[in-house]
Amino acid sequence: MLSRWENGRVEVTDPGYQRLFREFYGRTNEELGFAPEHQNQSAEELRDRLIVARNIDRETVDLFQRQVNDLRNSDKRFGAVVVLDQLNNLVRQMESVKTFSVRTQHRERLAAILTDARTLAGWTALDRGSQLQAWQYHEDAKVSAREADSPFLLAHAAAQQAVILLDIGEPTAAVELLEYARHVAENRAPSLLRTWLAAAHGEGLAAAGRHDESLRAFDEAQGLLPANPVDPELPHLLLSDGHLARWRGSALVRLGDQDAIGSLEAVAREMETSPRSTIRAQLHTYTDLAFAYAAAGDSRGALAYAAKARQLATRIGSDRQRQRLAKLQLPEIGRTGIA
Repeated sequence: MLSRWENGRVEVTDPGYQRLFREFYGRTNEELGFAPEHQNQSAEELRDRLIVARNIDRETVDLFQRQVNDLRNSDKRFGAVVVLDQLNNLVRQMESVKTFSVRTQHRERLAAILTDARTLAGWTALDRGSQLQAWQYHEDAKVSAREADSPFLLAHAAAQQAVILLDIGEPTAAVELLEYARHVAENRAPSLLRTWLAAAHGEGLAAAGRHDESLRAFDEAQGLLPANPVDPELPHLLLSDGHLARWRGSALVRLGDQDAIGSLEAVAREMETSPRSTIRAQLHTYTDLAFAYAAAGDSRGALAYAAKARQLATRIGSDRQRQRLAKLQLPEIGRTGIA
């Protein structure tokens, strides 16, 4: 081998042989005429990663989706404090697999699951008060939704991203993004997603002070809600008459509508007994009620619901709702504005 190489009859490309040659001659790869060592290492690493991605089968891809679903269920019960780190790790793992997968079918399916995971991670990041991280996750989710060729996932990611704009006081931009999301899904999305998008649009319009348009959007959402509001293809959507009532009540709070209290009180009672309610939705309802009672001049009602909301926010680590509650302005103690 040595003599044949010295006579120029063979090339040495194997990293193992190159290492032996370096040790024998006491020279570097460049001095021996080999490719620089780091390039060979890079090529070997690429080959290794391609092999790993090539061995990913349908069962493994299904496992990724089950992991996302399990984390979603944990988030519904316990909030962001439990799942965000796990989601971050899962997203990185799926990104690595997809990056080195060359099978179109696998890439599209991985992109769809990655979109689901990214929107969930973005939502939990928002709940932890990390608006910038939440925004980036949703931006990445829109990219992977396009690779998955899924207008439904793209619309959902864009609409959920609009909530971040509402949180930082950008209602006009939020409404624009929500209108884009509805356009993307128009006439192509399942009725459950169109219901969710109409309600999200109603929330954005309420934040922008567009009272009548907001209520029309919620009326449209109610009309679109399917009789069976469960779609296995849309596990990220949890909707029912009760959820729409909570969403509408929250919009009424934004609009300063006196009907908000009665609507949200009914929702709160239902949530306390319903097995389908989520702890984050319950927290949001209590926070909305605190603001609704404060706006109505009822300090006792506002304090009672603010206390409930703070207790839940502490339990699940919701910095988002804690930040909202910190802005609560109470009327004078003893004053009530409700007949």
